[in-house]
Amino acid sequence: MSFLSDKLDNYILNNSQPEPELLQQLNKETWQKVLNPRMLSGAFQGRVLAMISKLVRPLNILEIGTYTGYSALCLAEGLQKEGSLITIDKNEELEDFAKIYFEKSNYKNQIKQLIGNAIDIIPTLNNKFDLVFIDADKSNYVNYFNLVIDKMNSGGVILSDNVLWNGKVIEELEKKDKDTRILLEYNKLLSTDDRVETVLLPIRDGLTITRVK
Repeated sequence: MSFLSDKLDNYILNNSQPEPELLQQLNKETWQKVLNPRMLSGAFQGRVLAMISKLVRPLNILEIGTYTGYSALCLAEGLQKEGSLITIDKNEELEDFAKIYFEKSNYKNQIKQLIGNAIDIIPTLNNKFDLVFIDADKSNYVNYFNLVIDKMNSGGVILSDNVLWNGKVIEELEKKDKDTRILLEYNKLLSTDDRVETVLLPIRDGLTITRVK
């Protein structure tokens, strides 16, 4: 979702760093072959993720929600030479799809795919992370934050996608809408937890940048 006009969106995209060729291919194939292609980060947000990663220069990255691997490849652009990226997804059907593109990239030896429930996997990780990207089931955003916060290095950054949730966060909450309820709780948590400082950006469906103190 975008909160800007298509004309302004195109202007912004045309005056930003272009999408690398491999990601263009991945973008196109995702839209051709995979269900719910709108879940893809896309060209502009992908360049935002890559830029943030390049500014952070992370040694260790954790991504919660791989999908077809687009955002992982964007985040990997900022990895230190000896760095690594762990990406977790519970969808086994997309594992090989993402792996093909990981293998084509310059980061094939730095990306590790894990398949399963992130709630179960994260506690088993011994790494300290400099950058985390949360883009999975919204009903677990608070749980993901609570699991990763103590695994963050001081000055590390947590990125959270879809935090505006198609604008539902400012609409009347429906009783059965668990995702929106959790996102409201999550956004409040990030803006009030004294361990972090947060800014919410109106990029696509909302992207939160949270810096760990």
